[in-house]
Amino acid sequence: MRPAVALQYLLPHRALSRIVYWATRWTWTPWKNFLIDTVVKNYAVDMDEAAQPDPRAYASFNAFFTRALKPGARTAPADPRAIACPADGRISQAGAIVANEAGSGRIFQAKGFDFSVAELLGDELEAQKYTNGQFVTVYLSPRDYHRMHMPLAGTLRETVHVPGRLFSVAPLTVEAVPRLFARNERLVCHFDGEHGPFAVVMVGAMLVSSVETVWSGLEIPPYASTITRKDWREKRIRLERFAEMGRFNMGSTVILLLPGALSLAAECVAGASIRVGDALGG
Repeated sequence: MRPAVALQYLLPHRALSRIVYWATRWTWTPWKNFLIDTVVKNYAVDMDEAAQPDPRAYASFNAFFTRALKPGARTAPADPRAIACPADGRISQAGAIVANEAGSGRIFQAKGFDFSVAELLGDELEAQKYTNGQFVTVYLSPRDYHRMHMPLAGTLRETVHVPGRLFSVAPLTVEAVPRLFARNERLVCHFDGEHGPFAVVMVGAMLVSSVETVWSGLEIPPYASTITRKDWREKRIRLERFAEMGRFNMGSTVILLLPGALSLAAECVAGASIRVGDALGG
């Protein structure tokens, strides 16, 4: 294991994330401009598509990082039956959820690593709904648009805040840390749609673990020590396909779980660059 990965086992993940949380919201002009300029330059961020194209006009680094886009910068798939990609980034892995000998659904991570749907969701009964389903894992880099959008129309049923570590989700770490996405702190969003249940899992990461939703605001932090469930059925919150559903205050990973009634497109493969609204299948 590389030293940079091994060190992550020893670092105080949540303490570092708290420091970065406040540092990225500091509005002192020299500080926030330094952070913004560094990211724009090092990651070749395309500001032309931003609603506010002047990077120094943002009040804080976090405001820049979660920037809105100009109308029309992203569009929903032309086919109303298609699954819309929920995030900008790169597909880390995608494919069938494979059942092992015990019948438990498994998701491929990288280089021989996999993890169970049950541990990802923190719920064995929910996991059974995806035994013959599909998954897509999308990695967001610092240059990407960091708002999440709905892959399908759906009614919010439940959110589950699952506690855990905050390992980096960069490719180097994903290839080295077993069950990484089932170990990191995450917010699981369960929806009911036309073809059955689907889930959008927003996975936190080292230094970048803050997650918000449009229906409840800031979800992480605070960090959790036990699984926290919220039942939203009485609120009857319905979001249409392509509608904004949440955001990462910094980058991370989104895992989309789909029922067996849906299938992925041939182009939905590991390594593919994708953007919000690209068709993933149907």
